[in-house]
Amino acid sequence: MKIQKISVEGLFGIFDHVISLNLDERITIIHGPNGFGKTAILRMLNGFFNSQYAVFRTIPFSKFRIDFDNGDAVEVLRKLDPTQINKQGVIIFDLYKSKNDKIFDSFEICEIENDFHTFQGNIGDFNDLSTSYNLRIHSIQVRGGSLAEPKWLEYIKNEEPEWLEYIKQNVNVRLIESQRLLNFVPSQDSRLHNTKPPLTTVSAYSEEIAELIQGKLTEYGTISQSLDRTFPARVVQQKSSHSITEVELRNQLIELEEKRSQLIQVGLLDQEGNSDFQIQPGSIDETTQNILSVYIKDVEKKLSVFKEVSRKIELLRRIINKKFSYSYKEMSFNKETGFVFSTNHPTSLTQKTISPTDLSSGEQHELVLLYELLFKVEPNSLVLIDEPELSLHVGWQSQFLQDLEEITKLADLDVLMATHSPDIIQDRWDLTVELKGPEI
Repeated sequence: MKIQKISVEGLFGIFDHVISLNLDERITIIHGPNGFGKTAILRMLNGFFNSQYAVFRTIPFSKFRIDFDNGDAVEVLRKLDPTQINKQGVIIFDLYKSKNDKIFDSFEICEIENDFHTFQGNIGDFNDLSTSYNLRIHSIQVRGGSLAEPKWLEYIKNEEPEWLEYIKQNVNVRLIESQRLLNFVPSQDSRLHNTKPPLTTVSAYSEEIAELIQGKLTEYGTISQSLDRTFPARVVQQKSSHSITEVELRNQLIELEEKRSQLIQVGLLDQEGNSDFQIQPGSIDETTQNILSVYIKDVEKKLSVFKEVSRKIELLRRIINKKFSYSYKEMSFNKETGFVFSTNHPTSLTQKTISPTDLSSGEQHELVLLYELLFKVEPNSLVLIDEPELSLHVGWQSQFLQDLEEITKLADLDVLMATHSPDIIQDRWDLTVELKGPEI
């Protein structure tokens, strides 16, 4: 189930937009003047699929519609009561099946009259009310990681219908916002201020990739122990096979050593001592053949633990090193620290290690964006990218779409991005949708 088309009416009380996604190419680019609603559309789409419904109160609109490739559609309506001054009205979600028949178990979000401060002094009353009405507190995240004062409370008039839960479970959407260099970790209780100091996103992701590598190493060790323990018994049980030649065995051993070397290069395995061994031609008898056959299968099973993560790390490393080479920096990975950056200027006698936080703004933007695409998004998701060109040199912008196409194939993603940059688009105007103003 994929999103086929997005449309909005009355955006900011002015604009009507229709965006058809390029399902074959898997990349859609929206562009247009400032203030026409590019970011607003991304936020509304993200808000619907990630239950952040407050966005439908903060952004003025009359109707927001999502059409799917199976013929179904969802409409989000904003109904205002002219008798209620300064009220946000009701947000209604409706499902339309393929024959355009409306499903009448609508989902409504209503504003509640009580001010948040009514409950600040009596947590018991607040808990009782939140249980009765499925209350949600809405506040604004501010720079530095703390939470602003809550702006309103809302309650759900009825429980989310099954059709809405089904859609959200089967369509994954992730928004990569323009402000992506500070990692916010909201408090579990949004009424309390988060006192934890802000963490840069590159630092957070560096720690995260280190934990990922350590987890894979633990999995590798567990499988290795299991296989090593049963290796003698399996060798004895191995039936003689003449279907594989000595040359094929030698080639398989060479391929395994190449895989191991690649994993060492990207930081997933430690460099061992002299692990190379040469098998002389004609030295493989039937017994040795059986042993090597079991050994090769075991090593393939052990190394398969790293298959997916190694492909992603290698692609990230290749793209980053190609771009960072202009500033004489090189990226590698470490199971203890995650990202490792070192300088490699030809006039320098020694390499200098630098912290990820010492990268330039553009370098951090590029690293964070690519990392999120490769490691933070589930396969078959729709990724929303707001202003990928931020802080990027023109040369990097012109390369971005080519890098993105490679990533979408590896990570199995669809992308909808909003940009002002023709250097991002290059000659791929066939992927674009222009947002236009109303005809006068």
